[in-house]
Amino acid sequence: MEARRPGRRLDLRVIARHRPADITQVPILRTSIATVSIAGNLTEKLAAIAEAGFDGVEIFEQDFIAHDGGPAEVGRMVRDHGLDITLFQPFRDFECLPEPYRTKAFDRARHKFDTMAELGTDMMLICSSVHPRSLGGIDRAADDLAALGDIATERGIRVGYEALAWGRHINDHRDAWEIVRRADHPNIGLILDSFHSLGRKIDPESIRAIPGDRIFFVQLADAPAIEMDLLYWSRHFRNMPGEGDLDIERFLRAVMATGYAGPVSLEIFNDQFRGGDPRRIARDGYRSLVVTMDDIRRQEPDTAPPRLPPRALAQGVSFAEFASRGEEAEALGRAFATLGFTRVARHRNKDLDLWAQGDIRFVINRETEGHAATSWNARGTCVCDIGLSVPSAHEAVTRAEGLRLSPFAQPLGPGEMEIPAIRGLSGSVLHLIDAAHEVVWDQEFVTETEPESDAGLTTVDHIAQTMSYDEMLGWTLFYTALFDMQKAPMVDVIDPDGVVRSQAVESRRGGGLRVTLNGAETHRTLAGSFLAETFGASVQHIALATDDIFATAEALAARDFAALQIPTNYYADLAARVDLPAEVIARMRKANILYDHDGVAGFFQLYSQALPGGVFIEIVQREPGYTGYGGPNAPFRIAAQKRLARPKGVPKD
Repeated sequence: MEARRPGRRLDLRVIARHRPADITQVPILRTSIATVSIAGNLTEKLAAIAEAGFDGVEIFEQDFIAHDGGPAEVGRMVRDHGLDITLFQPFRDFECLPEPYRTKAFDRARHKFDTMAELGTDMMLICSSVHPRSLGGIDRAADDLAALGDIATERGIRVGYEALAWGRHINDHRDAWEIVRRADHPNIGLILDSFHSLGRKIDPESIRAIPGDRIFFVQLADAPAIEMDLLYWSRHFRNMPGEGDLDIERFLRAVMATGYAGPVSLEIFNDQFRGGDPRRIARDGYRSLVVTMDDIRRQEPDTAPPRLPPRALAQGVSFAEFASRGEEAEALGRAFATLGFTRVARHRNKDLDLWAQGDIRFVINRETEGHAATSWNARGTCVCDIGLSVPSAHEAVTRAEGLRLSPFAQPLGPGEMEIPAIRGLSGSVLHLIDAAHEVVWDQEFVTETEPESDAGLTTVDHIAQTMSYDEMLGWTLFYTALFDMQKAPMVDVIDPDGVVRSQAVESRRGGGLRVTLNGAETHRTLAGSFLAETFGASVQHIALATDDIFATAEALAARDFAALQIPTNYYADLAARVDLPAEVIARMRKANILYDHDGVAGFFQLYSQALPGGVFIEIVQREPGYTGYGGPNAPFRIAAQKRLARPKGVPKD
């Protein structure tokens, strides 16, 4: 081995010649996930990982030690699931130790190599030392790794070295690479982890100069942008690519530019995931990798063609379908009438009513068979189906299939159209409707009457979906992976009995779909009680747009619309806070209209009282430039809604 230069970081530009001159395509990389990323015992984790579609698995040492079978049995179990063991990890506190710690570290490594041989894997991760006795030094670390490489070679094992973001001496992938480069051993390579690099704000472009064959393994983890201790942030708040704020795509594009062709693996430490459904979380993880690689193929000019159709442009809500029966269905129809809707048509074959106003369609489904009937039996009156307008339903559903989203279909009656659909939140359905499917309203429905004078409602502004807090990241990923949507920063919605987290996603360009995802952590909140009482219904409220909220309010009052009553205290405070004429605030108070201003533009809101099933309607007017959802008004709206609810502890009749 040639003599090494003194220990200072190498300028990576001097080895840029090692980059492949012409990268003509991004290889199809194997997908992997670390067992630490999901909940359950090792048996449950492996079943979930295999079912999700991964090619391989990193065996996290703690999961292996806790299992009641030996390494050979674990290896067989992994292979029986059709998986490879891509990595055994972590091996801690190895390099730069004084005696007798150094000898003990090598003894530990030999033991791990023996375990790996029985497991049937040939790669181990060593993370940079945090040992208090570690001496540091680039050359000392390189010497230790080179010596370990000789031992690994005898056993057919490769060792990857990773810079922990909080490493005692090595916390930067550039320094880790310099150690690997100086070790100059074919069985010693670099492991890159997006969190450790991006969490320390290290420019990922520095990766491009590393030879791809010296990168042994790549791990991905995203995270929300939170200023906190790196170790605590890493151990509790990592999430799947696309669920956080780190620039995962830029990191992976730099990796791919090196010619790297090994696995891409998820290593996620997250408190929610540790307590969540392992199958759901594994599916989210697989989906995040598929989407990330597809995005890179689109961004790199000389790569292989994308394997999926592009994200669908969600152009808006085509319809919302309510499952209901009996008196509740009648009450729902009466509520629609007070909102200015007209029952315009009946389905030719089924017990469905179509109510319309502007570009808004509500369907009441009283069927006793099929999806709506199942939803009614499980949850009572609820929104069971949402139609989303897209340019190409075929492309949208093809992308959904590539993301392993669950398709939906049920038997068709005479003359009924087959419209692509997938499962949404809580088993609800999302139909994907393009121009060719819009004839469904003429083909399947019989017109009963033309729309009467309406209340000025024009379109669906947004839909609010409620879920448990631990499901929020997955459903954010669902929308942003399938549709061309972007997420807004997560906000806290203050309820008198707790906090609800709210994440908005909306169409990125030229579309009209907005969805607010509201995560409840306790059943004491309004959102949490809605989930509990409806056994997980997905839609808690629908917001409808108007161009003139005062005219709409007058039209609704003439129809005996039951508005949510807002206390006078709100308007006294509003007058002190915003620059609105006194007569405007007086009209707002009379009509129970709320107002928000984000510093750019204003936003008017008017709420209905609860409809059957606990769903409510919001009516909004957005001034040009307003991009929010009236969040500051949520505590006052929720308090007003709770005043109308039955007292705590009083059962339903």
